[in-house]
Amino acid sequence: MPPIRSFTAMCLAAALAAPAARADSPIPAPAASAQAGKPVPLVVFSHGIGGSRMGYSYLGRYWASQGYASLHVQHVGSDRNLWVGNPFGLVGRLHDAAQDKEAIARVLDLHFALDQLLAGPLAARVDANRIVAAGHSYGANTTLLAAGAQVERGGQKLDFRDPRIKAAIILSAPPFYGETDPSKILAGITVPTLHVTATEDIIRIPGYYSGANDRVAVFDATGSPRKALAVFSGGSHSMFTDRSGTGGMTLNPKVKEATRALSLAFLKDVFDGEDAALRQWPTQFAGIVARYTRLGL
Repeated sequence: MPPIRSFTAMCLAAALAAPAARADSPIPAPAASAQAGKPVPLVVFSHGIGGSRMGYSYLGRYWASQGYASLHVQHVGSDRNLWVGNPFGLVGRLHDAAQDKEAIARVLDLHFALDQLLAGPLAARVDANRIVAAGHSYGANTTLLAAGAQVERGGQKLDFRDPRIKAAIILSAPPFYGETDPSKILAGITVPTLHVTATEDIIRIPGYYSGANDRVAVFDATGSPRKALAVFSGGSHSMFTDRSGTGGMTLNPKVKEATRALSLAFLKDVFDGEDAALRQWPTQFAGIVARYTRLGL
């Protein structure tokens, strides 16, 4: 892996939530377990195509405030730099970023970031037995690969599963690029998964389109015996980023609040066996939820 890519993948490790008591830290102080010096669970997050490690702070800051360390990886080759340069070359840059080489490099970024964090000075602050992968859009595909999704190339299955990943949070996952049968890729995932999307979660970028039903198809195909799906009414694909207006000025902050609450409820069920919040969640946010399905959770 090129050194510049490796460096970018690990550059937020120093902003881990657990030591966020620095006076200048933008991340809220951690919950009591972290403040008491006990190792905390970790969520490692992968951004979407054309995004960055800074684009999902509404989740990272919230998880940090609830006692979950949050490590956001930036993927050189499919990050915000895709939008820089000759506009006539944008379609080509996006197309190149969606190819196998970049998809593989992304999941290797995630592996590398975890390797560096768990071998570094912050390792004692993290509970290595409670690590969750999360991601949005292309980052959701990266998360699924780390959780056990397998693609076949040249008659061989490529396996990038990271056994350190104990659960996965999947926001707006598109189909795997160029694949037509998601069950062949996703059936082998066994860790608990949470899938979040919306009825208008449509991906439209130059040269690519994916309808909202694709997100539900990913949930259906995922082999996890313990999984949940939340579908918000309306919205957009990008409302799950830090962007404040997409999907509707009124709906956007409500969805962010509901997504934060749902992700925490999922984590508490997976790691603490507490399912009350998961059961109550659809009632709490009934006005914006179109569908809610729990299987084994």
